[in-house]
Amino acid sequence: MTAPAPTPTQVTPREQLLNRIQKDIPIVQRPYRVVAEEVGLTEAEALDILREVKAEGVLRQVSAIFDTRTLGYKSSLVAAVYDEDQLDAGAETVNLHPGVSHNYKRNHDFNLWYTIAVPPESDLEAHVQKLHEQSGARVTRLMPTLYLFKIGVEFDMSGKEDWNAKAKPQYTNADRNVGYSVTDLDRAFVLEFQKDLPVTEEPYADACAALGLTIDEVAAHAQKMKEAGALRRVSAVFRHQKAGFTFNAMGVWAVPQEDVAEVGRQMAEFKAVSHCYLRPTYPEWPYTIFTMVHGRSKEEAFGKIAAIEQEVAPGIDHAILYSTKEYKKIRLEFYKPEFYEWARENLGTEA
Repeated sequence: MTAPAPTPTQVTPREQLLNRIQKDIPIVQRPYRVVAEEVGLTEAEALDILREVKAEGVLRQVSAIFDTRTLGYKSSLVAAVYDEDQLDAGAETVNLHPGVSHNYKRNHDFNLWYTIAVPPESDLEAHVQKLHEQSGARVTRLMPTLYLFKIGVEFDMSGKEDWNAKAKPQYTNADRNVGYSVTDLDRAFVLEFQKDLPVTEEPYADACAALGLTIDEVAAHAQKMKEAGALRRVSAVFRHQKAGFTFNAMGVWAVPQEDVAEVGRQMAEFKAVSHCYLRPTYPEWPYTIFTMVHGRSKEEAFGKIAAIEQEVAPGIDHAILYSTKEYKKIRLEFYKPEFYEWARENLGTEA
């Protein structure tokens, strides 16, 4: 399957706006005025559009996106095997963990896939082992990120972009800072900016008041956190399904270790790829590189994987896993007391 030819159809200002706010929203007093001018709209027009898509449920929230590793959190993708008649119950048990943000059934022997993050002082493996025992999994495999080639979900809301379109990844392994020391102000900033910011003329006003800082001071601190790798950006987050992207495909590739650096870099340049990671292998799992894409249909999602195969990975053994049921999908919230309560009740520890 080849990538579709470019279309001459013009992208509307509305579509440009919805694409633009996924990239970043500047930390200035009137950010939507700045963004609106870039796409040929007035501030009022842009706010009307954003309020409309939020009311429709397409726009989930506007908030900061932080890097778990730079903030000291430990995280991993986890793949598990359940007997089919135990899967739903097992997933519900996994969902009770406050550090689990995403949890899906997929079309594979490893039929449950979830992401988990725990604070710096926590033992990630102990948490996953407890979930393995409590949920009745037959096999559980940790699949942490060994190298981050790309992370950054940006949906083409125009539907006019080629499946093999390219762009430099916004956030990669080079942007991370594992030795970063989180300050009290960083922590306060995270607590305020992980909230859903209002779609108003001055969306940062409440955060500034809570932090006791001016908008310029907040922007300056945000820039420090960006340079440290702790803050990726402030941006809009869309609900995949509501935005029309009803199908996801996780292309997993058995790229030889000597080739993973170059192949991973090339795969990450596909705009259709939202996540690209190097992960560990196991005897029953030979795949080194993971690429996630989203589509308005199975054909589109699979077509994007085919475009990657054709251009970057011809002949490389790969598989396509897709979600057949969503058990949980939330934004990870940092420094929440519920996490410590779960650790005390289930592990007998404070973290």
